[in-house]
Formats: sequence, structure tokens, C-alpha cells
Amino acid sequence: MDSAVPGLGQAYHILFIGALVFLAVMVILCLIRAIIGPRIADRIVAVNMMGTMVMVIIAILALLLEEGYLVDICLIYAMISFLAVIILTKVYLGVYTEWKQHGRKDGV
Repeated sequence: MDSAVPGLGQAYHILFIGALVFLAVMVILCLIRAIIGPRIADRIVAVNMMGTMVMVIIAILALLLEEGYLVDICLIYAMISFLAVIILTKVYLGVYTEWKQHGRKDGV
């Protein structure tokens, strides 16, 4: 990230480090939300947010370290995270509909 403006590279470095620290704190907060819930939907959203933030962290590291292969890892992680959230949602909907059907049978 060399440019004609002196000190711009260092400013970008500080900005990237600050963004990484902020995102790390946000991932920890999302992990806490995923653990304490209280609903399963909250947990699924928290896991999805963590996946998105990890992708941004990997992309920032790709810029900071100037390593192109990290972008490929970020794309692969995006696909895996998307599939994981879809599977968690399908499982949740299956459990919810089964619970709803058994709840109606017990109430009748």
C-alpha cells in the first residue's frame, strides 16, 4: 500500500488493526448471544452474524498481509457459513413443526 502521500500506509495499517479489534469484540459478543439465547432463532442469527464477521476479518487480513490466497479462503468460508445457516434453519423448522403438531394433539 505504498502511495505518494507519506504516512498513508501507516494510517491504513492502524485503521485495519482497529477494525480487526472491533470485529473480534463483536464476534465475542455474538458468541455470548449464541450461548445464552434465549430463543433458537436468536442463536441462528448470532451464528450467521459471526460467520459474516469472520469473513470480513479474513478479507481485512488479506489486505493487511497482502496475501491473495486469503480471499479464496474467505469465499470458501462464505459458502460453508451459508450452508451451515441453511441447515440449522431447516433443522429448527423441522423441530418447531414437530413440536407444534404434538402440542395440538396433546391439547385436543
